[in-house]
Amino acid sequence: MSSAGVPSVVVAQQSPAETAEHSLEAPLASQSLLLDGSLVEGLAVAVGERGHVLLSEDQGRTWRQVEVPSRATLTGVHFHDGQLGWAVGHDATILRTRDGGHTWERVYYDPEEESPLFDVWFPEAENGFAIGAYGLFLVTSDGGDSWQRQAVSEYDDFHLHHMARSGTGRLYMAAEAGTIYRSDDEGRTWVSLPSPYEGSLFGTLPLEHDALLLFGLRGHMFRSEDAGETWEEIETGTVALLNSGLRLRDGKLIVVGHEGIVLVSDDGGRTVTLRGQPDRQALATAIETEDGGLILIGEFGVNRIAGLGAATEPEAP
Repeated sequence: MSSAGVPSVVVAQQSPAETAEHSLEAPLASQSLLLDGSLVEGLAVAVGERGHVLLSEDQGRTWRQVEVPSRATLTGVHFHDGQLGWAVGHDATILRTRDGGHTWERVYYDPEEESPLFDVWFPEAENGFAIGAYGLFLVTSDGGDSWQRQAVSEYDDFHLHHMARSGTGRLYMAAEAGTIYRSDDEGRTWVSLPSPYEGSLFGTLPLEHDALLLFGLRGHMFRSEDAGETWEEIETGTVALLNSGLRLRDGKLIVVGHEGIVLVSDDGGRTVTLRGQPDRQALATAIETEDGGLILIGEFGVNRIAGLGAATEPEAP
């Protein structure tokens, strides 16, 4: 295992003074490519191509588009509570809302970086991270007013795809070329974990204690019981890319991916059952609603289904 500290901190380029280009209203925005979503305190948010941001206040049954100061493809969204949230995307764009997604401001933008951001996560309202291509790792300690670039590794500049925190407080990042990073000190320093796979990894799903799932290209999924020190491969029955995972309130786990793939586990990810969408369109993520439904987000836009028992068909409005 190699240890990667943070050897230097460089203040990254801030948003230019010129007025940001705003997203355009699209009647079919809810059926366009969407890449991430969040649900907190009854507010559901989905983000995607052309700066599309959609809000739902009825558990995903109906959606409306809101204007944002960007037309960049948005790839990640995180809400701290029902009011405060952030979205990230191409051109190293970071947007912030303080009123439940109704209005947004661009707090970071660096098209000359030529590095899209893929994920954003805030453990507290003031402290947060945004991660992306070529090792782009941005941190803020003032709620997103300013961002500093830090180094995850002294040696690598792999694409950083996804960040998650376990119940024990450890942070994990899934990255390109089979790379997995872990931080045991709230993101100040990172170590590169032994990798079970050489292909790109797109998500982690922390479980009880130090157990977690890891997944990515060609249907590869792995489970660790010891915080990523050792791994066991899980047979998935698919070669589709796996994008994201979710732990449901009843204890079931689901992992979704391309070709409409939905993997379901009743035993903590030790085994999975393969299900899927009949249209085989790519799934980017899934959200469990407060009333037991599922919001599916992906190539088709956004759909709400009644739950795993409903398998695939959208609910009637």
